[in-house]
Amino acid sequence: MRKTAAPSSKTLPPVQVKLGGALRKLRKAHRKHFSQEEFALEAEINRGYYGSIERGEVNVSVLTLEKICATLEINMEELFGHAKL
Repeated sequence: MRKTAAPSSKTLPPVQVKLGGALRKLRKAHRKHFSQEEFALEAEINRGYYGSIERGEVNVSVLTLEKICATLEINMEELFGHAKL
């Protein structure tokens, strides 16, 4: 079976890329200094899926964003502000 290449940032929807970049910055700046794996565990999200969110590769659901925001101790309005959405 042939693997397909990961999509380049030029082909990803800009909103997903902005959101993912903001999530990465917020995770790293959090007082607990989460690794991606630690954060995903705390948020009860699959680590691989969370990584794809940060890379802007998936269209994340509102329910998952709610879990992420709760773990970051922010609300969605703050998240969207950081992402400049």
